[in-house]
Amino acid sequence: MPTATYRLQLRPEFPFAAAARAVPHIASLGVSHLHLSPVLEAAPGSAHGYDVTEHARVREELGGEEGLRALARTAREHGLGIVVDIVPNHMGVPVPERLNKPLWEVLREGPASPYARWFDIDWEAGGGRVLLPVLGGRLGEEAEAMSVRGGVLTYHDHRFPLREGTEHLPLPELLDAQHYRLAWWRLARTELNYRRFFTISDLIGVRVEDPEVFAATHACVLRLVREGVVDGLRVDHPDGLADPGAYLLRLREETGGAWTVVEKILAPDERLPVSWPVAGTTGYDALHRIDGLFVDPEGLAELTAVYRDFTGVEADLGGEWEATVRRAAREVVAHDLAAEVERLTRTAVSVCETAPELALRDHAPWALRTAIREVLVRIPVYRPYVTVGGPVGAEDRAMLEEAAEGAREAFVVPEEAASVDVVRDLALGQLGDGAAQRDFCARFAQVSAALRAKSEEDTAFYRYTPLLSATEVGGGPGRPQVAPEEFHAYCARIQRDRPTTGTVLSTHDTKRSADVRAAIAVLSECPRRWAELLERVTEETFRLSGVEAPDRHVAWAAWQTAYGMGFPCRERLAPALLKAVREAGLRTSWTEQDPAYEAAVERFVTAGPGGPPLSTVIAFARELREPVRANVLGAALLHLTMPGVPDLYMGTEGVYSALVDPDNRRLPEFPAVRPDGTDGGEASGGLPDELSREKRRLTEAALRLRREHPEWFGASASYEPLRAEGPAAGHCVAFTRSGSVATVVTRLSLRLAEAGGWRETVLELPPGRWRDLSDGRKAEGRCALAELLADSPVALLVRD
Repeated sequence: MPTATYRLQLRPEFPFAAAARAVPHIASLGVSHLHLSPVLEAAPGSAHGYDVTEHARVREELGGEEGLRALARTAREHGLGIVVDIVPNHMGVPVPERLNKPLWEVLREGPASPYARWFDIDWEAGGGRVLLPVLGGRLGEEAEAMSVRGGVLTYHDHRFPLREGTEHLPLPELLDAQHYRLAWWRLARTELNYRRFFTISDLIGVRVEDPEVFAATHACVLRLVREGVVDGLRVDHPDGLADPGAYLLRLREETGGAWTVVEKILAPDERLPVSWPVAGTTGYDALHRIDGLFVDPEGLAELTAVYRDFTGVEADLGGEWEATVRRAAREVVAHDLAAEVERLTRTAVSVCETAPELALRDHAPWALRTAIREVLVRIPVYRPYVTVGGPVGAEDRAMLEEAAEGAREAFVVPEEAASVDVVRDLALGQLGDGAAQRDFCARFAQVSAALRAKSEEDTAFYRYTPLLSATEVGGGPGRPQVAPEEFHAYCARIQRDRPTTGTVLSTHDTKRSADVRAAIAVLSECPRRWAELLERVTEETFRLSGVEAPDRHVAWAAWQTAYGMGFPCRERLAPALLKAVREAGLRTSWTEQDPAYEAAVERFVTAGPGGPPLSTVIAFARELREPVRANVLGAALLHLTMPGVPDLYMGTEGVYSALVDPDNRRLPEFPAVRPDGTDGGEASGGLPDELSREKRRLTEAALRLRREHPEWFGASASYEPLRAEGPAAGHCVAFTRSGSVATVVTRLSLRLAEAGGWRETVLELPPGRWRDLSDGRKAEGRCALAELLADSPVALLVRD
């Protein structure tokens, strides 16, 4: 069982051998396991590995299976195990296509291929052919770039197999004779007939619910687990699966109960299904609770008012959270997921037309389509967990009933609103157990997950931006703040129900690293100062360069991002801002780009946040160094001592400043450790080097405690809140673990300082003598927080 894990992003430029060289440094921190990104064969050059092309072997670009085994041996020599990320939901559609052998065979042989059961393809919708949206233009415009060579159809770097006996046909007839249809990439939105990962057409859904497909796609990983090369698993995107619970049950049986966590994004009030046989989630729910402690609710309300005044955005385009996310959901379900909704509609129509019950007849396709959309946009979590013929949880039933009730408002004629009842009952698995009913029930949940991810995290998070640190995976921008009592209740529940769940602060998917978010969160404590800074840098940018932001919304996000980074980084800031405006989809998008607008964004970033006015922002950031320090150290210590198994992202043992991918997947630089325990490295950001060293020392102290005393933190441990007393009690978050370790953290430290500091506030420690691991200072009984936290905003105490 891990005590703490350390995440490494592998890629061809950072293969197993490079990871092995980093093992001594990583082991010195005190973690118990390396956590590796996907290791199976992936698309050539892939920087992430989630586009798996072959499940039977370890990726050659990383060093192959021998390289992985060598890394495991090196890790073992330093006391470390291995946790591996697996991708059961999808495979890559690579270029050239022959690199995915199962898909290649399906393209050549069609539905008759023994591999056809691998992929979630709706052959009927495609007239017996699978749509491949790979062409840069319409077919007639791209035909000249196609040719047959060596019995293969070529199109630029693409290679496609040919159906037997068709290689000598004229091109038009040859194309029509294949089991696939080459099409303009824009047709994917409405005509795609295979399930994909969210809206990414070059990731095709895999049917691991089929026992043979599960066995074939998991054989290599399971062998590595059984042979002791791999000790634990992280399961990527379980919400894309037809039946996550059944999948996880089989995975547990096959691994013998290896430690497993799932990348499940939970809403603030949502719970992981109790039937799932896993340790817990990868930890975004913990991230939300930790970050929320450092958000000042009163200041956030004022900051939000400043944001609305500065940007002038409309309520449903970024002005109000609920209105923004609802509009985003409607856009995504009608546009990006149109093909997925059409498949659900066809299935619902089929059920109604063939049902023996006359009550299901005469539901118009448009009414069923409308009902599907209206119910989907009202699902408040990623998805329900329902299977036809299985029990329906009370939460899922209540959620779908409420969504259906709201969906009826979309119909003018009450009788036509009856289509909502059909959709609700199909989603609940209550209209029979035929193939169509099972397909609808599973697919409705899968589409729901894609809709939630695309409309919230990939759209609304980029539109509603009063406080960028709140727009993080697993977060709730509408109410990001978390009171100490909420945090304690969450920790107590986790210790009781999922004590070995994962916890995180930074990952390969976070939009900003924890330390950037820690800096931005301070703005909720000083909204007026931020407003004054904005006006000053806006004026400076125009005065010095004559450049204005293309709109105030992008200006707000750009300046807040530049402040969060705290140092000149134009070459990293510009790509992050371009990604932000494309994801927001307000003036440009990935599929409907506005080159003039994007050029204006780049000019503004160069002249403003990337130009001379940045010095004003950096000076402002220096003024806030102490409250930022409190947030950085406070979040780190909470993460490392709260219930669960902390996962450290590469480089986050020191100050680590990163933006959205690919910025947060840059190659790591692991320093050699000096005899004095420091690394001599520069802080990764505008924060002082001393803070980076201070964070490193705190991280090592906490991780070594976990490694040396796992009983204090593991499944048999306890969690007890400590509550301060006095005028500043609300600024202290404290707890003990198993009566042996005490964590004391300062929150909202800028407000605390403005109010006069700790004054007479005290913290009652449990009986015994306690020692601060940072400086050896002793403490016992009723401690004055002004003394306990005189030199640092946090304290890690151990009972002598």
